[in-house]
Amino acid sequence: MQLLPALESGEETLVGGQAVLEGVMMRSPHAWAIACRKPSGEMVTMSEPLDRPSEKHKWMGWPIVRGVMTLGYAMTLGYRALRFSANVAIEDVMQAENGGKTSLAKNDSAKTETEKADTREKAATLSGWVAAANIAISLAFFIFMYKYIPLLAATELKRWDPALGGRVIFNLIDGAIRLALFLLFIWGVSLWKDIRRVYEYHGAEHKTVFAFENGDPLETAAVQKYSTYHPRCGTSFLMTVMLISIGFYILIPFTGFWARFASRIVLLPVIAGVSYEIIRFAAKHRGSLFALMTAPGLWLQRITTQAPSDEQADCAIVALEHAMSLEKEHGGELVIA
Repeated sequence: MQLLPALESGEETLVGGQAVLEGVMMRSPHAWAIACRKPSGEMVTMSEPLDRPSEKHKWMGWPIVRGVMTLGYAMTLGYRALRFSANVAIEDVMQAENGGKTSLAKNDSAKTETEKADTREKAATLSGWVAAANIAISLAFFIFMYKYIPLLAATELKRWDPALGGRVIFNLIDGAIRLALFLLFIWGVSLWKDIRRVYEYHGAEHKTVFAFENGDPLETAAVQKYSTYHPRCGTSFLMTVMLISIGFYILIPFTGFWARFASRIVLLPVIAGVSYEIIRFAAKHRGSLFALMTAPGLWLQRITTQAPSDEQADCAIVALEHAMSLEKEHGGELVIA
C-alpha cells in the first residue's frame, strides 16, 4: 500500500508526492524532499536534487515509454523515501532504548556524538533491510493476489461451466474477480490504525498539492480547505490499470493457464504505459471519455485518503517548501502546467 502514492510523481507532473511513515515526501521535476515527524514531535527533513531521465535520453520521453520509465523512477524514489522514514522511526526507538539503559549513568543530553552516529548507522542498516523486504513482499503479493488468484478462479469456473470459457466472458470474469479482490484489500487494510495514519498523510499531501496548483500560500489554513481527492493519485492509476488490463487480456489468444499467466506478467509494462497516457490525457481534458475512466479512482480515494490534522498538513507543507527551494536553486521554473 505504501507504494501507491509513489505513482503520483511523473515526468509531466510539476509536483507530486507520497505518504510515508509519519511523514510526506514531495518532488518537483528536479528535486525531492521529505519531512517526517518523530514521536517526540520533532520534524526531520531531507532534500536532494533530481535528474529528469527524459532530459538526458529523449527516447524516455516517448509516449507509452515515458509511463514505464516514470513508474520505475517513481518506485525507486518511493523506496528511498520509505527507507528514510523508517530510518527516522527506528532511530528514535533505538535512541529511547539506549537512553533508558544508560539513564542511571548519564542523561540523554550527555550522549556523545559517537553514540548518536552509531545509532543512526544501525538504524539505517535495519531500515534498509525492512524497506527492501517490504518491496519484495509487496511485488510478490501483487502478482499472486491480482494475477494468479483471479486467473485460477476464472479457470476453475470455466471447468464448472464450459460456456464461461469464451475469450471475452473469461477475461471479464477474471477482471471482475481482480477488481473485487483489490477493493476488498483496500477496504480491509483501511481498518488498521497504522494504515489510517498513512492515509491521513496521503490526504495532507493531496491538499498541499492542490493549494500549490491554485497559487495559494503554503499555510496550514489555506491547505486544509482543499479536498483530499486528487485526479493524479496512485489509486486512480491502479484503478485505470485494472480496467485497461481487461481489454488487453481479451486480445490475447492464449488459452492455457500458464501461457495466460505469463502474458499477464509480460504485458504489465505496456498496460502501465498506456494507463499513464490515459491519466495524463484525462488530467488535461476533464470532460473526455478517458476522464470517466479515472472517476472510479477518485471514488476510491474516499478510503485511501483521510482528513489530516494540522500537524500532518504541516509535514506536507515543509516537504514541498524544501523541494521548491531546491528546485529554484537548480534553475527550475515552478509554473503550473
